[in-house]
Amino acid sequence: MSDIELPLIDHIVELRKRLLTIVGVVIAGTIGSYVYIEILIDLLLAPVRELNFIYLTPPELFLSYLKIALTVGVIITSPIIFWNLWIFIVPGLKKKEKRYLGLSIFMGYFLFLLGGFFAYRIIIPITIDFFVKLQTPTIQPQFSFGSYTGFISSILLSFGIVFELPILIALLTKFNLIRAATLRKYRKYLIVVIFIVASLLSPPDVISQLLLAAPLLVLFEISILISSKIGKNKDI
Repeated sequence: MSDIELPLIDHIVELRKRLLTIVGVVIAGTIGSYVYIEILIDLLLAPVRELNFIYLTPPELFLSYLKIALTVGVIITSPIIFWNLWIFIVPGLKKKEKRYLGLSIFMGYFLFLLGGFFAYRIIIPITIDFFVKLQTPTIQPQFSFGSYTGFISSILLSFGIVFELPILIALLTKFNLIRAATLRKYRKYLIVVIFIVASLLSPPDVISQLLLAAPLLVLFEISILISSKIGKNKDI
């Protein structure tokens, strides 16, 4: 597809083509992930090997497998998804905008995986260990597999999203939509917003919310430094 402006009908046809491609690769990725579902389950249970799980309804385990396969399918095919979206969007962008957007997509994907890995290796074991230690001689932990996968999926997704903050701030600064001075001026209000966001993104318990808010605060400070650096470069 060239940089020449296309009629509306051609844009619709092109969008349909890209969406069908995305749906196709996601389905293929999901099927491929389901083939290796036992390996994926072993990875998910690795942080909590000492626990035993049950499932409470006949379809719960199967539906959990499907959700896991779909999630992994989307993650492993996301480069193809981004590529198709890139092909559709790029013709309407300037050369400099293409460069910034391309770099942002690449770094955003990396930071999302980094956030998920951080949650998997550090946050999930700490969180589960805390809740397991609440047991008493008469009340023992017995988690359903569906509840467990839903719980850790929300944590993984939350950390993947919040690790995108530096990229978001960098883009907003680059396109003159925000300045480091503004972030510093309203820092105390933005910290309150961070805790509110953490409570919305994380599971409904204080421990998970605090564990999410802490790295988000660090990322916010890093974002201010990045915004300041970009602002200085633009003034040169």
